[in-house]
Amino acid sequence: MKLLEMKHIKKSFGELKLNKYLIAGLIITGIVIIIGIISAFATPYSTTQMSASEKFAAPSLKHIMGTDNFGRDIFSRVMQGIGTTVLISTLTIAFSGTIGIIIGAFTGYFGGIIDEIIMRINDALNSFPSILLALVVISVLGTGKQNVILSLGIVFIPSFVRIVRGEFIRLRDAEYIKNARLMGVSSLRIMFVHILPNIMPTFIVSLTVGINNAILAESGMSYLGIGVQPPDASLGKMLSDAQGYLFNAPWYALAPGITIVIIVLGVSLIGEGLRK
Repeated sequence: MKLLEMKHIKKSFGELKLNKYLIAGLIITGIVIIIGIISAFATPYSTTQMSASEKFAAPSLKHIMGTDNFGRDIFSRVMQGIGTTVLISTLTIAFSGTIGIIIGAFTGYFGGIIDEIIMRINDALNSFPSILLALVVISVLGTGKQNVILSLGIVFIPSFVRIVRGEFIRLRDAEYIKNARLMGVSSLRIMFVHILPNIMPTFIVSLTVGINNAILAESGMSYLGIGVQPPDASLGKMLSDAQGYLFNAPWYALAPGITIVIIVLGVSLIGEGLRK
């Protein structure tokens, strides 16, 4: 029985191979994470340091991404914005993914009336655009990092529930699961020791999609002014502040905009590489 279970797990993870997409994605995402970690301890300039004499300074050796309308160093603020985005998106997906696994595992394995009720609620939540639902939640909870994480986490739970439930339904009648039941293995052990490891390749790919959605949602909320609040730097808030200076200081908008694209690209390449 144990040998059969390990064979299934090895077969699932054995399909994950390194390829150019995965390598490129890991490199880009790794650099982004390193920058985010460094920003928590040090940045070239203080992210709140203002200088009237350096307002809208063009990119130079002193300020490689230029300065904003308050004379603040854009590169330093982009670094902090990366850290904020990485933190919020990671905690959001950790929260929603964990809850999604628990609910999806129980509904997919046991089925019944509870499954029907939960999935109808799931369908109702999925009928709303995620960003709109997040706006409703954040309007009730208020602004701030913690509330952004909680609101986005709640919004992304239904998508993970559906993915995990579908995989559990697919595997709950597999031969090695039937053998486990005949041997008297408990339902909880079957769910989280025998089935869960075998759905992880599919689930990990869905996590990359979820992280990208969380990044874009957090940036969108900050752009609208209901996400991360000053004095904390946010890529979305920087874009919002820069929109009035597109012609006078294009670097102000290009720096956070291109950074968001690079972060999303890195995670997308990882997801594409995992699917190859």
